[in-house]
Amino acid sequence: MSNQVTVDAPGADLGPVICVVGARPNFMKMAPILRAMAAHVPPIPVLLVHTGQHYDKDMSDRLFEDLRLPQPDINLEVGSGTHAVQTAEVMRRFEPVMDMHKPSCVAVVGDVNSTLACALVAAKKNVPVVHIEAGLRSYDRTMPEEVNRILTDQISARLYTTERTAEGNLAREGIPSERVCFAGNVMIDSVVFGRANARSATETLRACHIDPLVLNHPGGYGVVTLHRPSNVDNPGTLRALLGVLGEVAASLPLVLALHPRTRSNIDRFELAGLIDPACMVLLPPQGYLEMLGLMAGATVVLTDSGGLQEETTALGVPCLTLRENTERPITIEQGTNLLVGRDRAAILDSVQEILAGRGKRGRLPEFWDGHAAERIAADLYRWLMHWQAEIALNSLIT
Repeated sequence: MSNQVTVDAPGADLGPVICVVGARPNFMKMAPILRAMAAHVPPIPVLLVHTGQHYDKDMSDRLFEDLRLPQPDINLEVGSGTHAVQTAEVMRRFEPVMDMHKPSCVAVVGDVNSTLACALVAAKKNVPVVHIEAGLRSYDRTMPEEVNRILTDQISARLYTTERTAEGNLAREGIPSERVCFAGNVMIDSVVFGRANARSATETLRACHIDPLVLNHPGGYGVVTLHRPSNVDNPGTLRALLGVLGEVAASLPLVLALHPRTRSNIDRFELAGLIDPACMVLLPPQGYLEMLGLMAGATVVLTDSGGLQEETTALGVPCLTLRENTERPITIEQGTNLLVGRDRAAILDSVQEILAGRGKRGRLPEFWDGHAAERIAADLYRWLMHWQAEIALNSLIT
């Protein structure tokens, strides 16, 4: 069943907004946007395109269900590959979709390869690109995501930011403020939407046939995610991280919800012996509601994920980020996040501070209120009407 809807005048001839999802983080960001576009008066027509960059069908299906995300109108089924191969294949398969459906704009979220690939196709066809979660910078161009962010922002006609500092980042790169709208964080919209239905840690462990008594510790439990190539693709680095996590687990049991590539590397590098099953629980990939419940109930989250830095701030759970930088500085300045890198002493000392009740609790940043998608839909409709009027006027002049 198509997600497209009929739009009453004004704007009755408005082409669909092609909304692109490609990998897990995109789903959490796009779900509230689609709901807000459908609820807008008048509704904004949408065509949902899944590039298939996230190629685990079972996990994708679970995420769509958990987030009440409608099934995509089109799935490009690109699958895995190198950055170059994946980006090129998304572009090749997305171009005919653009030609067939004549969109009013293409809305992309975040910083994955699908984000940049679809934005490039649209820009080269003179179709406006709308970038949601624009302006975030780690200032580390060795990260593929940083390259994707910078290039997508440069070719976007409308940029929605999650925090006010992002506009300064964009201004320094020559992007005028007229193209930027501070709307808030749609990732938090999904947290607010999903929290009431989140699965408890006990439910999740039982579903995985693991005795939840492993978490029966006076200090609670910690949650770990690792997926960045800089952390998991080098055997020495991964060995060191697993070693310090083992030391943490001696004081606080850990639930490791690891990326499939990380699990594979643990086996490939023969590091499984560093994981003590008595206090370190390895889980298969989990759905959104399971991860939300695990984080909400955790004493601390140790991660290299950007999205989890935001979600833990929204949940008020201390977060230790196992990276040297972050593109989400507001989670440090106002939220619950602390950068510890791969520094063994910093990690262990921070965990002990948290166990002593001195972990960061932070506060919710501005517009992280569960209504960011509504603000985006309202602004996007006004902006598209203005854009459409300008095109009509220019056609009369010429």
